[in-house]
Amino acid sequence: MAEKRRAGAVMSDSASAKCESDREFLSQAGVSALLRGALLKLVESRPEDPVGFLAEHFAHLSSEAEDGGSEHQAVSRALWHLSLAHHSQRSAFNSNIRVAYELLTQCGRRQRGVGGVRGRLYTETLQCLCSEGGLSGTTASPLLRRIQCHDFESVPFELFRQGVLTCSVFADYIRKSQCLYAAVASAPDRPAERTLCQAVLATLREALETADGADVARYLEASAKISPAKVALAMAEAHPGKQQDGPTMDAQEFEDAAAALFIARVRMVT
Repeated sequence: MAEKRRAGAVMSDSASAKCESDREFLSQAGVSALLRGALLKLVESRPEDPVGFLAEHFAHLSSEAEDGGSEHQAVSRALWHLSLAHHSQRSAFNSNIRVAYELLTQCGRRQRGVGGVRGRLYTETLQCLCSEGGLSGTTASPLLRRIQCHDFESVPFELFRQGVLTCSVFADYIRKSQCLYAAVASAPDRPAERTLCQAVLATLREALETADGADVARYLEASAKISPAKVALAMAEAHPGKQQDGPTMDAQEFEDAAAALFIARVRMVT
């Protein structure tokens, strides 16, 4: 019996030592911190496919480890982090902006030894955000001209955060304006009447003018308050009698006009 107790004690000590050894290995290899960070990202983002999200997350981490520091890869990784949470999830979105900023800062530090994100990388990131958000070059260019920096400039975090947020909100705003145009067009394959479009744009302008504060997200919130009832009212006021044919406005012209209302309220980077 004593022999068995001693054998059990030895086995217990061996198992305990192995457990400690396993924990030490995971800690030294950084696996524990890696898994903890991945799970935090998963909880923040709450994706529809958690397993696929984790697979992509670890694939990007592997790419970072193998990266030689190229700007293209740094921008790609930054964009991936920025795509993990919608800007309405403000806490997670800001956290991801910080990660993206650090990635781009490290790239600049390795190549030039300077702090902050270089203006060229900042501008390239904003251009990619607009493109991935579905914005055409003609729609995005006026906005980018207001918020881009010179290639040689060092961009501080707050300016980087505001630029990323502005482009993300602008992409959603343009999608909202496209829905408004669809609401006034009599048929998908025909342009809408100009008087109707002008009435809806006037309603949109009024909504934007009521948005208080410097946060560009308020402009999106204001435009989202334009309900179908408001659109119908604007249409009725534009055509108090029987609807008549007249000059038209195509979707691109309407989008450009709506974009101009938003861009006019964005502070220019100097």
